[in-house]
Amino acid sequence: MKKVLLTGAGGNLGKALRKTLEGWAESIRLTDIVPITDVAAHEEFIQCDLGDYDAVYSLLTGCDAVIHLGGVSTENTFENILNGNIRGAYNLYEANRKQNKVRILFASSNHVVGFHERETLLDADCTMRPDSMYGVSKGFGELLARYYYDKYGIESALVRIGSCFEKPLNKRMLATWMSEADFTRMIHKIFAADRLGCPVIYGVSDNPAVWWDNRKASYIGWSPEDSSVVFEQEDYIVNEKVDPNDPAVRYQGGGFAAAGHFEDE
Repeated sequence: MKKVLLTGAGGNLGKALRKTLEGWAESIRLTDIVPITDVAAHEEFIQCDLGDYDAVYSLLTGCDAVIHLGGVSTENTFENILNGNIRGAYNLYEANRKQNKVRILFASSNHVVGFHERETLLDADCTMRPDSMYGVSKGFGELLARYYYDKYGIESALVRIGSCFEKPLNKRMLATWMSEADFTRMIHKIFAADRLGCPVIYGVSDNPAVWWDNRKASYIGWSPEDSSVVFEQEDYIVNEKVDPNDPAVRYQGGGFAAAGHFEDE
């Protein structure tokens, strides 16, 4: 890799990948709507609102891969989601189409399928059942990526990220947790594959509780190596009390499925 574009580089996951991907590419172009000041020698930063097509077009110039984490990362107002996640995704794919048509890792989310019950094992072909407007926007992004692949041959990995943190924060995340190291290894495989296509990949480590089946993306050669099992006996996990009938426990989307409409008073 010569120059990789990393959108959303100022977020928690973007900050983690800046460390774990160091040395993978000759140069990483960072972008976010907020300033980033701790730019390393192998990095460059361009501040950008993804809703600005001309700015996004400039971001893509000279890049040979894109890791798209940018946009609104949780539930928010429709206007904010429209600009960052819907218009922003369109701007990225359209700018890419008009330039080099490079491969994209599109950071989708488990919230695309968050209204499936936990008893249901999901794979790449399951029905989208978003649990939030945020999840709806990620579903749009997946469909957009599929359109640009079918019509223009732009390859994308649609990574439905579970919970990518240093460690699981609650019992639910024992099933949804993905380590930063596993995500980094996935990125390596996605961009090393001689043919990617447009697969859905669930971003999850090798956890004992399994909600998602990645066999339909097994051809890229990624197998997670970490597991949430090492956290199962942590006091904050063992002592957490849950109601099995609570929508946050019944549905895979957790609190997103239980919450009301974000803009209601």
